[in-house]
Amino acid sequence: METMSADVQQQIGKFLEDLTNAMGLSLRATTSETDGGLRVDLDGDGGEVLLRQRGEALNAIQHIVNTAFRRQLGDDRRVLVDCQHFRRDKDTELRQMARFLVDKARRTGVPQEIGPLNAYERRIVHMAVADENATSESIGDAAVKTVIISA
Repeated sequence: METMSADVQQQIGKFLEDLTNAMGLSLRATTSETDGGLRVDLDGDGGEVLLRQRGEALNAIQHIVNTAFRRQLGDDRRVLVDCQHFRRDKDTELRQMARFLVDKARRTGVPQEIGPLNAYERRIVHMAVADENATSESIGDAAVKTVIISA
């Protein structure tokens, strides 16, 4: 895995601090490298504003950052933006729900549905289901789709 330059990490952190500052928030960005790219944790006063309505503002900021830094990141790397551990906790919850539904599908023989989920959430579910040696499929035509889990 190719590591991301410290310069790009610093640029992304500063970009996020400037952006949230312009929104009237006093947040500090801490960056760390992950398998799929870069994780940025935002902490500070007012961060809960980004978490309202199921984290819509946080999702929008993550989309803006990935779009703004697409050239520096390349095609296979992404920036994950989290605030006050919102995503980490939600990701854990999604993984637990996926494992529960795999178990239920195995017990009942009936495929289970989870959703609607955005692309990021679907990826978390698909990976958790694969870890359980089960199968999953996204259905729907919009950006927000349902995942069907079969065992």
